[in-house]
Amino acid sequence: MSVSGDQVMNDFTSNALARLVADLGDIPVVTDPRVVRRRSRDFFWYSPILNEQLDGKSADLIVAPRDEAEVVRVAAACARHRIPITVRAGGTGNYGQAVPLQGGVLLDITALTGIEWFKPGVVRVGAGAKLNAIDTELQPLGWELRMHPSTKRTATVGGFVAGGSGGIGSITYGGLREPGNILAARVVTVEEAPRIIELRGDAAQKINRAYGTTGIITALEMPLSPAWKWIDVVVAFDDFVEAAAVGYEVALADGIVKKLLAPITAPLPSYFGALKPYCPDGKSILIAMIAEPSLESFRSLLGGRGAVTLEMPTDDSPGQVPLYEYSWNHTTLQVLKSDRSVTYLQCLYPHDRLMGKVVEMRELFPDEVLQHLEFIRFNGRVACSGLPVVRYTSADRLNEIIRMHEERGVYIANPHVFTVEDGSRYKRADADQLGFKHEADPYGLLNPGKMRSFVSGRT
Repeated sequence: MSVSGDQVMNDFTSNALARLVADLGDIPVVTDPRVVRRRSRDFFWYSPILNEQLDGKSADLIVAPRDEAEVVRVAAACARHRIPITVRAGGTGNYGQAVPLQGGVLLDITALTGIEWFKPGVVRVGAGAKLNAIDTELQPLGWELRMHPSTKRTATVGGFVAGGSGGIGSITYGGLREPGNILAARVVTVEEAPRIIELRGDAAQKINRAYGTTGIITALEMPLSPAWKWIDVVVAFDDFVEAAAVGYEVALADGIVKKLLAPITAPLPSYFGALKPYCPDGKSILIAMIAEPSLESFRSLLGGRGAVTLEMPTDDSPGQVPLYEYSWNHTTLQVLKSDRSVTYLQCLYPHDRLMGKVVEMRELFPDEVLQHLEFIRFNGRVACSGLPVVRYTSADRLNEIIRMHEERGVYIANPHVFTVEDGSRYKRADADQLGFKHEADPYGLLNPGKMRSFVSGRT
């Protein structure tokens, strides 16, 4: 009886996994296929393209180290047996960053929690710590993280940095790539004798938005900002362009302390669940988080434009739905809860032609691309990130919409691809990241397939 090549490979993989598990000793391992498949997914289903490409992709088992020493043991064992590793934390990514393409180990780092130390303006914390838990501990001391994604209550600090970008707070501090927004990262290499490397300052960018391909992050040193009493505000407008223009004015008002400014066009607010009572039918809205001492100045700047429908302190305690969970990618999620036929894009509007380009894109796609903007700082200037909700018809049409944006100077970070390069505005991996991957992952075992320009020099 002949044996197929696939069967030979499956037997080889099964034997290697069995040897790996034996090597791990008492480190917790999960092999239940249902649990492993479920934990191998993230929110890639936001994209109909990725939903087709990544459906069914899964690790072979989950390994859950309890501390950094066990991470080192797992890395060494995987290097010895040439088993791929995909690092997993909260699993809140949107484009398959933590979905294993080649099976192997799903490395659950959520036990690496806890604040190692804190001093005014800086915190050192385990990579598996939830962002909300960090802020809960620090806010009574007068400090909080500078920025966080809309998934703050479930995302981890390591996943946030490995996924990259920015979020709530980026209107003041820019994105994670801005100098000073990641102070240091502690990284374990995947070698038969793993090393622990401390990346400080600029060098820490080697693991930012690399999807865990350039080392296993075990700890991060992050800058903090003063913890204000934040006020959630919703302002309703008849016209989306006016909502965007007012948001832009507030963004430029340096004396007003803010954390979030997001104009959202009608009819998107009609999908907003618990927030819907504050979103009048047919109105576009501006949602904002304003520091309480700046609230009077914010109202004065409004000057009677729009109607304030909500003004209350931010509350992200259990059972509550904070305003920031209607912003950034949660805006898309709120719509997807009712309408799975839509998807989204990630745009960067040029700072020097911002409002003109907002109007141009609105006129170019009046009903097909429903605008949702997030004001941010980018390279020291006020700019705008767009996360519009797109009425999806086909991959060809979606690619055409992307092309039409880019031809008009609105850059796209494509959320419908799963490699570091293709999802970048620059369509390449950062040279430092690619070089560091050769050092930290010489066998190409870390999340293989996610950095397509990497070619291992070893077997």
